[in-house]
Amino acid sequence: QVQVVESGGGLVQSGGSLRLSCAATGNIFSIDSLGWYRQTPGKQRELVATITSGGITNYADSVKGRFTISRDNAKNTAFLQMNSLKPEDTAVYYCNAEGRSGSSPWSRRSFSSWGQGTQVMVSS
Repeated sequence: QVQVVESGGGLVQSGGSLRLSCAATGNIFSIDSLGWYRQTPGKQRELVATITSGGITNYADSVKGRFTISRDNAKNTAFLQMNSLKPEDTAVYYCNAEGRSGSSPWSRRSFSSWGQGTQVMVSS
């Protein structure tokens, strides 16, 4: 089983910055993709940014130029640096890890694990 834990959320004023962290632990063989998503009440969860093991990134148009995703492959962690925050960035932010688990070739399985989320609130 693979567990994902997010941290770093909080309350910040408009124009401020926050840095979110995501750590994946468990019987991990490899993590192919780490991603950040966000959700507000009554809306579907939406993609914020993803990063592959090779460092290829993808961003939602609404955060391009303001948010930066990065990862530490050795520690199975991902980060989301959020600058120039806006009130519309207020949401619960979730981390997703996708990859393969299992310590031996015959026990290898694909996984997609979500964290519990961390709240980000941006005041105007």
